[in-house]
Amino acid sequence: MRVVAQISDLHFNGTDEHRNRSAAVFDYVHSTTGIAALLVTGDLADEGLPAEYAEAAATLVTDIPTLTLLGNHDDRGAFTAQRDGVATTGPVNSSLLLDDLLVLALDSSIPGRSDGYLSDETLGWAREQIVAAGDVDVLVSWHHPPADIGLPHMDARRLNDPDRAAALLQEHPNIVGVATGHAHTPAATVFAERPLVVAPGVASTLNLPFEGSDWVNSTQGPGLAFHVIDDHRLTTHFRVLSHW
Repeated sequence: MRVVAQISDLHFNGTDEHRNRSAAVFDYVHSTTGIAALLVTGDLADEGLPAEYAEAAATLVTDIPTLTLLGNHDDRGAFTAQRDGVATTGPVNSSLLLDDLLVLALDSSIPGRSDGYLSDETLGWAREQIVAAGDVDVLVSWHHPPADIGLPHMDARRLNDPDRAAALLQEHPNIVGVATGHAHTPAATVFAERPLVVAPGVASTLNLPFEGSDWVNSTQGPGLAFHVIDDHRLTTHFRVLSHW
């Protein structure tokens, strides 16, 4: 059994509120035991500014193996400059291979746009990683949900051409599920006959149409997800913090 923690949509912007919400979920992850990996599934920054990535790097300090992918609010050049010391503009993809689990973090961001797309380069790289890992379970993640989840404003900005992503899943039955962010609401559905899990937002939670006319649900604290992968089965548990 492996446990992967996921946090998403932190939107560092220099404010105490966003920094404190992020620190709270990080503290909660560190208060648990047995976390094999941490996924940060995009929108690390609010405007993609260098100062926001510096703030994130100073706040998100951990010994847990961490994969960070990019969302529509992120900037590839500013992120890689902070992480690597050199700015690059290509897709930011990463992987983590444990004894019995491969975790893939794919870049679905489109520079300058709010919707998403998995490029040929990214999908080809993902296929290579899966084949090279051999007979292990695979958890795949990217920022934009590839299916509607009942939140119209965000459904209009989801992953484009989802059939391309579905083909990846269909080619590799050892993929146990897909973990995304972007929508600022915890959600679970099915995509390409696999579990599709959307992490809660750290910076904020968005209301569903039947929850009221306000865009942001101000009653909700920062949230996170714990993905339990055991015997080729994905089970996800959500947590929303009441004190932060």
